[in-house]
Amino acid sequence: MNKVAVLGATGSIGASTLDVIARHPDRFRASVLSAHRNVGALAGLCERFRPELAVIADPALEGELARRLAVAGVRCEVASDHDALTTAVAGNLCDTVVAAIVGAAGLASTLATARAGKRLLLANKESIVLAGPLLLEALRVGGGELVPVDSEHNAIFQCLPGGRPGLRASGVRRLILTASGGPFRGRTRADLAAVTPDQACKHPKWSMGRKISVDSATLMNKGLEVIEAHHLFGAPADAIEVLVHPQSLVHSLVEYVDGSVLAQLGNPDMRTAIAHALAWPERVEAGVTPLDLATAGALQFEAPDLDTFRCLALAFQALRAGGDAPAILNAANEVAVEAFLAGTVPFLAIAEVVEGVLAELPPQAVVDVESLVARDSEARAAARRQLRRAC
Repeated sequence: MNKVAVLGATGSIGASTLDVIARHPDRFRASVLSAHRNVGALAGLCERFRPELAVIADPALEGELARRLAVAGVRCEVASDHDALTTAVAGNLCDTVVAAIVGAAGLASTLATARAGKRLLLANKESIVLAGPLLLEALRVGGGELVPVDSEHNAIFQCLPGGRPGLRASGVRRLILTASGGPFRGRTRADLAAVTPDQACKHPKWSMGRKISVDSATLMNKGLEVIEAHHLFGAPADAIEVLVHPQSLVHSLVEYVDGSVLAQLGNPDMRTAIAHALAWPERVEAGVTPLDLATAGALQFEAPDLDTFRCLALAFQALRAGGDAPAILNAANEVAVEAFLAGTVPFLAIAEVVEGVLAELPPQAVVDVESLVARDSEARAAARRQLRRAC
């Protein structure tokens, strides 16, 4: 029995993971569940899945969670804050950890999982964007394994022999990440000047949280995935390409030096990648509708518009700059997206803020978590200054 910790259980990735787990009670058990502040949803999941531990990030809500579980007759340990998560993933409560906490908040538990030698199913791209070298070193020292859950990286993983070998030794020329284009594909900068948070969050293919939906609308999500692909697969920036593919059926491609191009296809449902990562190297039923190419219609591909969607270009810029530039990019973006969702700045200000912070804070070498946290705070402060100028 594979005991699985689902960190970020009340989000979209968490829901998909628990759906797959529920389909295979003989193989998987949700032993640890965590949430940020959604006590009601977490309590409901605990009532259904009966974990050994439930963790709520906000300590002020621990008592409420314990009360709800007692009323429901659920007997499990209750804890709070991120230290409880790092302790849980390092102990014997789980064999596999699904890292689906949104943003930089997921970094500590992700690193703890890697150091503990567990199987890490990485859905928190910010962790590897912030601290790619540190995460890879933690995996090496801990002896664990990382299987990506992002549909694009999971697709590449499936198209590479052995998952993550050295690209040059395997005859790989390019990694090609596909992007849906988001809700504003084909729009101009002028068209985007007055878009609202609700419009930005209305993704045409995927059901996601609001922050990641905005990142998809700006193409920053794809930029973060480019940086993630660099760390996961050892690919230089010039060997990574992005193609807009609005049908979202081809999830990524790998081009080899002999001219072969391998692609992974499937309906846009995160359960495919999650089921693959949970059972790898085996395959299990995911509950996903089979892909019917005969009725799918034409598949379109086009180059991204980097002038309108500046965030993707800025991500490539940060990757090429190296050091902690990707961490600076991510921190500035999180602050800018939060302000946009709050209605205090326009959509186009997100890229402007990120570009301004990258210019203000030249990259430094990634040394340790403590210095990264300090730089993350510095970047957030710089982003807030940029926002005050934009308002």
